[in-house]
Amino acid sequence: MSGGEPVLRASGVAVARAGVEVVRGVDLDLRPGEVVVVIGPNGAGKSTLLAALAGLLPVARGTIERSGRVAAALQAPALANRTARANVEAALQWWGVPRRARGDRALAALQAIGARGLADRPSRALSGGEARRVHLARALALQADALLLDEPFAGLDAPARAELLYDAASALRDERRAALVVVHDRAEAWALADRVVVLLDGAVAADGPAAEVFGVPPTPAVAEFVGFAGRLEEPGRLRLLRPQDVAIDDDGPLRARVTRLVPVEDGVRVELALDHGRLVALAAAPGPQPGAEVGVRLLGGVTFPR
Repeated sequence: MSGGEPVLRASGVAVARAGVEVVRGVDLDLRPGEVVVVIGPNGAGKSTLLAALAGLLPVARGTIERSGRVAAALQAPALANRTARANVEAALQWWGVPRRARGDRALAALQAIGARGLADRPSRALSGGEARRVHLARALALQADALLLDEPFAGLDAPARAELLYDAASALRDERRAALVVVHDRAEAWALADRVVVLLDGAVAADGPAAEVFGVPPTPAVAEFVGFAGRLEEPGRLRLLRPQDVAIDDDGPLRARVTRLVPVEDGVRVELALDHGRLVALAAAPGPQPGAEVGVRLLGGVTFPR
């Protein structure tokens, strides 16, 4: 787990693009040994925040303090037309690493991300997933105090993304280094994060362990973003529920009407209408017929005062 003084600290940071603030009032610490995942919808300001933390964009307000060296890997791999190993060594040269140390460090970084076998392959012969691995190896090889990664799994098909995510989850953990990773997918955040930061409309809407942010979100807006798709208007309160919080049960105390079925990998997603709201449940295929009335049992959810 994390400890020690922050290697990077943002206080009240705002960042503007074309005169419009797209990041505002962000407070964020990165400490050695922790992996922080920033997640949010498109346009929330995630990549802009990362660029500002890396020193690639100026801040409009607030301060960013860095007590060590910060390295960033942006979304596009942008490999040079040379071997994978030479691409990593080029990054080390730019970082100021002596020539005699570059080869071993490059190979060690490729090994850490499961790409040692790609060392002598030219970049033009790499698949999308392989290019992503070399891109990450370049960043890992720098041995920075804070490592910032912007959408490292973007553009990959599901198998390649899953394999890279598994290897990255191990490679990023280092008690001497802080890491911040921008992602879109909750499964990626679960696999990587010690802490999850939810960014909505350019501001931090939640910051805490993944189990807390995803299981007990602090506001309705965060709950809806992290998958609480069901919504019930109850006396004096609003109750939000995930699909796993809802069971279709003939003996359930609530009655609902099936409005739509959506096939998913392990069955069907069942959308339900009630007099006081809507719910989403998961069921085995083929599921109940659209228009059918079913019993519903609630297994959880979060509530907010109205």
